[in-house]
Amino acid sequence: MKIISSREVLKNKLFTVAEEVATDPGGFHIQRFIVRHPGSAVMMPVDGKDRVLLVKQFRLPARRELWELPAGRLDPGESPLEAAKRELREETGYKAKKWVKLASFWATPGYVDEKMNLFLALDLTPGEQEPTDDERIETRWFPKTELSDLIRAGKVLDGKTIIGYFLWLEYKRVTGNRLFAR
Repeated sequence: MKIISSREVLKNKLFTVAEEVATDPGGFHIQRFIVRHPGSAVMMPVDGKDRVLLVKQFRLPARRELWELPAGRLDPGESPLEAAKRELREETGYKAKKWVKLASFWATPGYVDEKMNLFLALDLTPGEQEPTDDERIETRWFPKTELSDLIRAGKVLDGKTIIGYFLWLEYKRVTGNRLFAR
């Protein structure tokens, strides 16, 4: 596929929307509106008791509060790991001494180009939350079994949290259940 035209139709502080047209040598033609996003960092803070720290905040598109892994947008020039460290501190107050990248993925590649970068955050020390003006964040530790039950019961609906949970289980399996391995 080759992009033959692209025009910006909306721009705000979080993302832009572009109308793009692409074609292939056989004449197949696609026209889409695409949300352009700089990417995000997702943190899975886990303590030595196999508990996961989630944040609860109101999500306007979902029209409800959701329990989810902390996450945030990459600032210009910031690496995904730098953003993860900053966002963990801002949203939860915690700092992590050990970071393990679990995955990168596109959450909704049909119309959004946001790439999410998921990190396991270990060896945590508490501190003060530093939320932005438009955030009202509650935090809570969830034991592994409770989080599993909530996911399976459809009470945790956030995709990055579900992906993070199952990748964390796989990481634990591969490392022999040693949280601070590698």
